[in-house]
Amino acid sequence: MFTPRPFLPSDMPRLQTTVAEWIATAGRDAYDHVGELPHRVYDNLRGGPPVRDLVHVWEDGRGRIGGITLCLRFGAAFDAFCAPELRGTDTERAMLTFAADTTARHMATDQEDVLTDLFETDTTRARLLGELGFARFRVWDDVNTRDLTGLPPVVVPAGFTVRAATLDDAEALAEARNASFGSDWTGEAYRDGMMTRPGYDPAREIVAEAPDGRIGAYTVYWTDERNGLGHFEPVGTHEAFRRLGLARAVMTESMRRMAELGLRRVTVNHDAENLPAAKLYGLLGFTVECRTHGYRRAKDQASMSR
Repeated sequence: MFTPRPFLPSDMPRLQTTVAEWIATAGRDAYDHVGELPHRVYDNLRGGPPVRDLVHVWEDGRGRIGGITLCLRFGAAFDAFCAPELRGTDTERAMLTFAADTTARHMATDQEDVLTDLFETDTTRARLLGELGFARFRVWDDVNTRDLTGLPPVVVPAGFTVRAATLDDAEALAEARNASFGSDWTGEAYRDGMMTRPGYDPAREIVAEAPDGRIGAYTVYWTDERNGLGHFEPVGTHEAFRRLGLARAVMTESMRRMAELGLRRVTVNHDAENLPAAKLYGLLGFTVECRTHGYRRAKDQASMSR
């Protein structure tokens, strides 16, 4: 029997290895890239309730991992990743119920619906969500991919330098993230809450440094060596440095590095309504591999599924 326990930071490397094995076994229909795990835990859940209350590892009596649930992303959404052999079972149903109820319990009073999403090909999850009272309401993300062959050249605007980040960049990276996504990072918070956490490697955050030392654009590339797959999350450009080709520069440099590692393919997701992102990734040779669909259920229904 699999039961949930609170996530510990030391769990992250093992969780990434486990999900990579699930992808190798069953394909990508039910699993996002392993890099999404640290990104969602360290970034998406920042500033809310303690992570131990929102992220749980589902284990059996022998310590075998059967699932991972992440709650309260974007204030209302949850994720549930389930081992291939447990898909469609009462255990997966229990994970979904637990994640939905946990999210509902922590949501702000003005939030009406609990949200989640799934790959459009994941008919097993769609069936379970329907049985639990969830209904599809929108296309959520475009999932884009390209091979790591025939890469475009790295073109860097005059005066800029494209390089890997170091811990000394924490303050500048915090400013760049705040100026691209409207977040509220401080240098100390970014260093301690992201750059020094298990699963993150500063050498895989590629930045475009401006002549004045500010970071004009940045991206983190995540690697799944088991499946030969890279992934971008996030990709951002400081509002003062847009339309200079900096996002393209950091992404092409990252793809060059991924290819050198022996990875064969790379993915990047974006909100299906984000047309500028779609244009950028299209110009870099990405094509839409599939889409994710958003599902929702009224918050006050959560306890009915127990």
